[in-house]
Amino acid sequence: MLRWLLPLLACVRIAALPQDEGTAYDGDPYHGAAGNEMSCKWTCVVFTLQWPAAFCQSLDNASLCTIPEHVDTWTIHGLWPMKVQQCCRCWPMFFSDVQELHDALQEWWPSLLKSRSSFNFWRDEWEKHGTCAACVEGLNSPLRYFQTCLKLRGRFDLRKALEDAGIKPSCDRPYKLSEVQDVLAPLLGHACEIECVQDDKGREVWFQVKIRLSRNLTVGCEHAAAAADVTPISQGHPCPAQGTFYLLPIDRRRPSRPCD
Repeated sequence: MLRWLLPLLACVRIAALPQDEGTAYDGDPYHGAAGNEMSCKWTCVVFTLQWPAAFCQSLDNASLCTIPEHVDTWTIHGLWPMKVQQCCRCWPMFFSDVQELHDALQEWWPSLLKSRSSFNFWRDEWEKHGTCAACVEGLNSPLRYFQTCLKLRGRFDLRKALEDAGIKPSCDRPYKLSEVQDVLAPLLGHACEIECVQDDKGREVWFQVKIRLSRNLTVGCEHAAAAADVTPISQGHPCPAQGTFYLLPIDRRRPSRPCD
């Protein structure tokens, strides 16, 4: 009976903590918590990188988009265990949890929305997805989760791979899905997903890359669920297998209209 009380006791303990960004929580609600067993049955995780110029195109209100001065390449969108979300509401995140990573996170995982601070972006990702990943060693705290995401960002250097192959941002040069896949497959495997959105001119523009990883964070996932069983996590759709799409340049002054 005690095992079933542990999640509740964890909630009671957290509720007593001061709710501010300076208070860290170092508990582990997964340790012995039977209520979270189903949340740990995921086998695949998706590491998603987004292209800032196309993120602006994905918004219903493009005026909300902002691209920080230092951002000129792919940024992190998230690390998402498949088929599960918001697994443990009893595990909050505070600024002190990731304070030592702040500069690196601000560089590689900034908020691109005027209405949301970077910390709020990170906290949302932890609460929605990180708590589901936390049952795996190496991801079992906000600090470890974000450290791992930063390591993955360094491991998957899309910009270098694409530039080495002559694939660079352009308002005029379209690309085919097959040529992009040929370049990225040696780095990301063949199961990566190349997603697009439409810009205000109706053109397909490259939005993000979803890299499917196994539970131990190796590329690929043999037990990947069927697409129909996967809950959509973000905007975007598969880039056209036929036809072309664009990799828009980043324009910080006009983030939503880089080609005007």
